[in-house]
Amino acid sequence: MTEVSSLTGRLLVATPALADPNFDRAVVLLLDHDEEGSLGVVLNRPTPVDVGDILEGWADLAGEPGVVFQGGPVSLDSALGVAVIPGGSSGRGAPLGWRRVHGAIGLVDLEAPPELLAKALGSLRIFAGYAGWGPGQLESELGDGAWYVVESEPGDVSSPAPERLWREVLRRQRNELAMVATYPDDPSLN
Repeated sequence: MTEVSSLTGRLLVATPALADPNFDRAVVLLLDHDEEGSLGVVLNRPTPVDVGDILEGWADLAGEPGVVFQGGPVSLDSALGVAVIPGGSSGRGAPLGWRRVHGAIGLVDLEAPPELLAKALGSLRIFAGYAGWGPGQLESELGDGAWYVVESEPGDVSSPAPERLWREVLRRQRNELAMVATYPDDPSLN
């Protein structure tokens, strides 16, 4: 088997050609990527469900909008917490209840008492479900041109305007990808 270079902590940005409606204009943060497969969460799919409706103790810690996000089409009945801990990329010990994924971005143990993390949290998002790929599946999609792979920034996790995240992530690229941000929602209307 070919060695897989880890993309953990990077963003997958759906190309306009990606035909899967689950990922139309999606921005996916990869939480794990290795030879066994990949797992991520879609950062720009807010739902109308308030965090307090399903995880009451975490509601006050969730960033605006304080809703649950649809992390992907897999296991929609499970919840994942992704949080940014300022200074989390330094060598200091991680707070209890948080596991570093990349830099200052990490996963939150939603079974832990929210008070353990309250003082350390910079931002928190709750996701229902996740996006998952089996061994080699993501690499195949990348080879087919379905995704752009770009660096993440801690602010991507907590964007206050998730509906604009696809364009904003593309616009900040310092290459031809910045032009893709202007791609029309419906090219047939041009």
